[in-house]
Amino acid sequence: MSAVVRTSPDPGEGGTARRIVEAARACVERQGLAKTSLENVAAEAGLSRATLYRTFPGGRDEVISATVTAEIHSFLETISQAIAADHDLEARLTHALQVGHRVIDEHHLLQQILSTEPEALLKELAANGPVMMAELRASLVADLRAAGLRPGVDADEAADYVARLFLSHIGSQGRWDLDDAESTTRLVRTQFLAGIVGP
Repeated sequence: MSAVVRTSPDPGEGGTARRIVEAARACVERQGLAKTSLENVAAEAGLSRATLYRTFPGGRDEVISATVTAEIHSFLETISQAIAADHDLEARLTHALQVGHRVIDEHHLLQQILSTEPEALLKELAANGPVMMAELRASLVADLRAAGLRPGVDADEAADYVARLFLSHIGSQGRWDLDDAESTTRLVRTQFLAGIVGP
């Protein structure tokens, strides 16, 4: 996992688009995903509905999708900054797991949706999941090659495997204590990298 995660353009980077996405985030945090309407978002942003439709022609669905996508990019950027000083793959993965788990645990918007509308969140994550997977895979390929792959191991397949494990564990740590560095290191060494990189 490279210190700099390659992310695709954030749909909220334009001034008006960013304003709408930030307003949508505030609305979802306050009242939930299902109850957030374009009227709510327009009022929060101080814009007309017509402006919202000009910026996001797909209406509410596109606004919500853009908001979730922006949160994904923010999440990946937080991890990227946190692991920038880590110099080997095992250390980066260990640190990234710990930071990612903590960020999700403390993420007000995510926890609010998980507690009230998990099915709505799953729908949005399913739509945005390929974006996150692609970015993680691209980041991991170079790191895995640099770490030294075992003979016969394909870098792209290994990156896909590690990315899926990573996303699985930050959402549900199972028997591993991701607040403990020793436990997380053991997880990375025995489950993520064993059989993939050389000793």
